Amino acid sequence: MTITTIGIIGSGEVAQALARHALGAGYAVSLSNSRGPDSLAATIAALGDGAHAVTVPEAAAADLVIVAVPFVKVPDLTATVPDWSGRLVVDVTNQFAEYQPTYSGFVDLGEETGSEWVARHLPGATVVKAFNTLYASYIAANPRHSAGRQIVFYAGDDEQARTVFHRFAGKLGFAPVAVGGLRDGGRLMQLGGSLSAVHALRQG
Repeated sequence: MTITTIGIIGSGEVAQALARHALGAGYAVSLSNSRGPDSLAATIAALGDGAHAVTVPEAAAADLVIVAVPFVKVPDLTATVPDWSGRLVVDVTNQFAEYQPTYSGFVDLGEETGSEWVARHLPGATVVKAFNTLYASYIAANPRHSAGRQIVFYAGDDEQARTVFHRFAGKLGFAPVAVGGLRDGGRLMQLGGSLSAVHALRQG
């Protein structure tokens, strides 16, 4: 599977940081939010060539779709995109119960992980969990350091999707490290997991 277009749903700090990295790696980037393309004019101007403001359905039609909305807002996406079949989705959310005025609380899903919950609410999507273990400032920074590359952990149930994401993250400059499927790997990565807020470099 060849990835040339990146669609990002959400336009906050993490979304913009990933857009910059993707543009720097040569991808065409479509950015969307719930307020519509016109609200993104200043953001698109700041991102520069290769960035486009689109609707959520248009962003969801890209080769790879990054979902960077508040966790509790994920179910709302089916209002504009009811069927996610055939779409490769990178879920960067964390399961905060509140997002205004600040992110706080925790959505307790019992045995289900946050990434499984996201996959269940995007029917048909193939989901890879990634980037959520990193603070936004680490995502925004240049992942290539003199001592090594910023590690990004990822989890997914589909082997091809994991391979595609691994290649994508590497092109962005990160050092991708697979940690399993959405159940076991997702639990390690979600809030309270042993990999949450772990920031490390891979040497070499």
